[in-house]
Amino acid sequence: MITNVNGIPTIFVDADSCPVKEEIVEMASAFSVKVLFCCNYHHNIHHKLTYGNWKYVDSGKEAADLYIMNHAEKGDVVITQDIGLASTLLPKGVQVLSPRGVMFHEKDIQTALDIRFLNAKARKRGVYGKGPKPFRTEDRERFLLELTRILSKFAGINQISAE
Repeated sequence: MITNVNGIPTIFVDADSCPVKEEIVEMASAFSVKVLFCCNYHHNIHHKLTYGNWKYVDSGKEAADLYIMNHAEKGDVVITQDIGLASTLLPKGVQVLSPRGVMFHEKDIQTALDIRFLNAKARKRGVYGKGPKPFRTEDRERFLLELTRILSKFAGINQISAE
């Protein structure tokens, strides 16, 4: 696994609407990995989490994304559902995982950006889809499995198979 210049990856969390914050804390604590939750003042999340640090940024639309983009380094892990943010981090060697447990990969990101663009064009014409699927237990389990796989590589533990 590639690690950042310090040798220890940091988990950056796009925390404004992340449904797996408690799971991230649990896993990061178990693997002794630093976590930085980033959200804007507009959301001002009142957290009860006992592990990790919080960075509050301006309430501009992309302020949290810009902070993460400017601070994540090669080998770090970012948890976000933002395809645009993922597309800027992957070329830097940052591992990007969605809260639903889906890893973003450079080979697939352009297709995801194209679909996002087409959906935005359709919305401007007044065509609206059903919206995102509800967050399910299976999504949470897939997220935990994938984050465990990533952190296990860092810790030198054998990769957990997704059977």
